[in-house]
Amino acid sequence: MLHLRKIKAIELMDTDINGLSIKSTIKDAIIYILNHNLDNIPIVDEKNKLIGILPKRTIIDNISELYMSEVSIEDMVICDCNKVCIEEDDDANIIKNIITGEVFVVNKKKKLRGILTRSKYLTEQLNFLILSINSIIESTDHAVVAIDKEENIIICNTVAEKILGINARQALGKKIEDVIPLSKLPNILRSGKTDINNLMNIGDKKLITNRAPIIQNEEIKGAISLFLDVTKHNNLLKELEEQKNVSQVLNTILETVYDGIVVVDKEGYITMISKTYERFLGVENQEVIGKHVTDVIQNTRMHVVADSGLAEIADIQKIRGSYMIASRIPIIKEGEVVGAVGKMLFRNVDELNDLYKKINLMERELKQYKGELTKLNKSKYTFENIIGKSKKITHTIKLAKKASQTDSNVLILGESGTGKELLAHAIHNDSTRNFGPFVKVNCAAIPSELLESELFGYEDGAFTGAKKGGKIGKFELADGGTIFLDEIGDMPLTMQSKLLRVIQEKEIERVGGTESKRTNVRIIAATNKNLEEMIVKGEYRQDLYYRLNVFTINVPPLHQRPEDISTLSHYFLNKLSDKYLKDVKEISDRCINHLISYTWPGNIRELENVIERAINLIEVGEVMDVDHLPQRVLGKEYIRSTRKLDDIVSKAEKEAIIESIRASDGNKTKAAKLLGIGRTTFYEKLNKYKLNDI
Repeated sequence: MLHLRKIKAIELMDTDINGLSIKSTIKDAIIYILNHNLDNIPIVDEKNKLIGILPKRTIIDNISELYMSEVSIEDMVICDCNKVCIEEDDDANIIKNIITGEVFVVNKKKKLRGILTRSKYLTEQLNFLILSINSIIESTDHAVVAIDKEENIIICNTVAEKILGINARQALGKKIEDVIPLSKLPNILRSGKTDINNLMNIGDKKLITNRAPIIQNEEIKGAISLFLDVTKHNNLLKELEEQKNVSQVLNTILETVYDGIVVVDKEGYITMISKTYERFLGVENQEVIGKHVTDVIQNTRMHVVADSGLAEIADIQKIRGSYMIASRIPIIKEGEVVGAVGKMLFRNVDELNDLYKKINLMERELKQYKGELTKLNKSKYTFENIIGKSKKITHTIKLAKKASQTDSNVLILGESGTGKELLAHAIHNDSTRNFGPFVKVNCAAIPSELLESELFGYEDGAFTGAKKGGKIGKFELADGGTIFLDEIGDMPLTMQSKLLRVIQEKEIERVGGTESKRTNVRIIAATNKNLEEMIVKGEYRQDLYYRLNVFTINVPPLHQRPEDISTLSHYFLNKLSDKYLKDVKEISDRCINHLISYTWPGNIRELENVIERAINLIEVGEVMDVDHLPQRVLGKEYIRSTRKLDDIVSKAEKEAIIESIRASDGNKTKAAKLLGIGRTTFYEKLNKYKLNDI
């Protein structure tokens, strides 16, 4: 049985419709009828709210005496329009139960949004049913051929095309005898009888066919044939017989092998186990087959290998008080893991102590590598993420794209908050190293005594507090990719000389180590400081500066690209509206003017902060305006519009609460203390201003 799918009214409605005002004349209504093929005219108020309908029949019945009349339609309007009115999220299937040819679609506030006609609804449902039937016909394993009562082919799916060796598209509409000369469908058309489970051969294919008439209102309208190629099924039976023989051979091997062998399926349930392993575990075959491997074998990882598909060779496993060497290998069939086989070497590991130590060390190093790789910040921005069309930013992007096509070091200069890191991401993503790692290091955020070990790594026991097994550095992690050295101007002089050596020699040496390792890393550095002035003062190495300053890119501050402020503001408004689930889409012109006039010492980062602050202040349905901007952006000379004292106090109170929460990193207890009020009072005000989600 087919069931009509649910469709929301908003998905089908036509939005190109306007209602008539209640103050319209009869002449207006007649013109509306001539322009729209509707049973009813929607009547709306000045806010576009649907307040009634004017039936077309009312106008038509009185057209002779009403034509060209300037009389208002107000007395003819039917105010009860609920029967021909549905909301946007309502099920469009409602229209089946409405006697008129259309329904009017409104939002929650009853404002007219569109119209849904019965004809469009039925057409949509019919198209869906046709697509569903076609999908069923094309997805089945059976070949399907159908004819109408004139013996013309009306259905021929892809499976039939392959089995019969015909072109399905060309076959449609042709006589079946011209396409399939030996078809028995015309016989079914004449007899009206069903013919099932017939065997037939076409070339080297063996088919089972079913044929039946298509009957509507007790009249034969056509005939349909379904046939299945069972050639593969016969071959499968042969394969199963061969696999049975292989299984018997495998069982014989398991009976005689000395090592402990166990086989599990994809879910970790035991399917085979050797006699030797049974005796070692003290179990019977029938007891363990079908049980989960973790319920039978102590400390097993067979189920893990069956799930991950990753082999584990010469692993150490403790069973019944002794350490054994176990190997686990996934069983892969046609590219998919279908289980795992495990082999246990019954030999105490005490005899292999040296091997155990090496394996243990390798495991620790592998665990550390996995942890470090997980923490890697992959490059996530491209040039498309850089917002702005001003000449200055366009020039900057053009230079950056040129830099991305080379492997030279890049130095990005610019004030804080201008987007230097975003530009570094984009250069990496546009370069030939984009498949390699992108590792970020903030040179100002790492204590000087730890910076060397962070960049170059350290060996086991290099210093007090060093991790056992040592640690790889950022340069090793970035091998084959890019390392982004942010705040390079804050790097201590002692560290600058070591970085210079790495750039020159292209190799690093871990702290506490004696061996050098080659490294293939592209360096992008960034700073908001004037390195040339620092060189004059003796605070920065000139030779390091020249090594880094191969390709220089200056990122302009925001006050030098005022034409981008509107675009950036709307970008952050949309982004933060989605984040805080607030429907704010517009910024007033005067608000934009103030944003453009401000100097933005904090640049783009400060602009985003101002927009985020405004989003938290804006009420539902409001447009972002100057009242939502901080005083520093408006300037001292700006005086906010006069409001009631209660409104001013509430606004100030709400802003103070938001600032206190931000200053305390979201800790509401600390925020209450900052404001000098109790927690109970603080939470009451959170509820009052609907700030619980901040």
